[in-house]
Amino acid sequence: ACLEMIKSGTLFFNDMYWHWRGVAEAVKEMGIRACVSAVFIDFFDHSKYEEQVRLNVRLMEESKAYPSRVIFALGPHAIYTCSEEGLRWCSEFAKEHGLLIHIHLSETEEEVKECLKLKGLRPVEYLEKIGFLGPNVIAAHSVWLSEKEMDLLAQYGVKVVYNPVSNMKLSVKGVFPYGELRKRGVQILLGTDGCASNNNLDMLQSAKIGSLLQKHHTGDPQAMPAKEVLEIITRAGAKAFGIEAELKEGDLADLILINPNDERLVPGFDPASDLIYSATGSVVDTAICDGKVLMKGRKVEGEEELIEEVRKRAFELLSR
Repeated sequence: ACLEMIKSGTLFFNDMYWHWRGVAEAVKEMGIRACVSAVFIDFFDHSKYEEQVRLNVRLMEESKAYPSRVIFALGPHAIYTCSEEGLRWCSEFAKEHGLLIHIHLSETEEEVKECLKLKGLRPVEYLEKIGFLGPNVIAAHSVWLSEKEMDLLAQYGVKVVYNPVSNMKLSVKGVFPYGELRKRGVQILLGTDGCASNNNLDMLQSAKIGSLLQKHHTGDPQAMPAKEVLEIITRAGAKAFGIEAELKEGDLADLILINPNDERLVPGFDPASDLIYSATGSVVDTAICDGKVLMKGRKVEGEEELIEEVRKRAFELLSR
């Protein structure tokens, strides 16, 4: 996954699920940046809650041994897999230690209906009631939102992640309310979601599809224009994770070089439009993270061996 991201120009990613150590090791080895959340799922079982608390505390301590390129965060999976006790602990622990929180939110209508049935509240309303919302919360999906919920997300400074390809592939039967959230000043990020619900990690592909979906859904060809999308997948995305830098001497050296002679980018009258609507990640020639060249001339050191190893291990897993 890290190799695929480097090859398509992604130098920072946000991940949440199992195998925190494995992901952190891959980030360390491949030289990119990531916010890696240790997933928290207790399935409303107190013994599992206690187990998850111990695991997350231990992983936070372990994370201190990793380079600053690896950001530790908490990952309560969703309101339907985490108890109120677990959600409250994540919120309080994150505030105490200055951590980000990643959660899946209102991806499907069924999630909303279940929350209304069990809690008498919609998901965002429930999270507000238990004191979970805040500017350190990153909410993936956020498709099935009411007007009041969007107001609450804006009020508490919650960041939301638009995952257009995943939403369509999994048929969540709704479209991310980009215009309504942006109008309220909610910070919007763009994601690919995991490979299981997308099939690739090419951010430029997701950027194009995300923009086109908004135009189609709203009937407005000016919706989610290329320059806004480019801002979201670069500066705005980094800022949400506490990374603020510019292309200037002495600043963070994270950058990619695009091949301007790629046939999809010629003649180059509007670079933002060309990148979002014409290109894929294959136009990236060079990738540099933290001052280290990770890819040059579309070649990553050791990529052939890595690909062969992955192929071998994948078939070994299938044969078990």
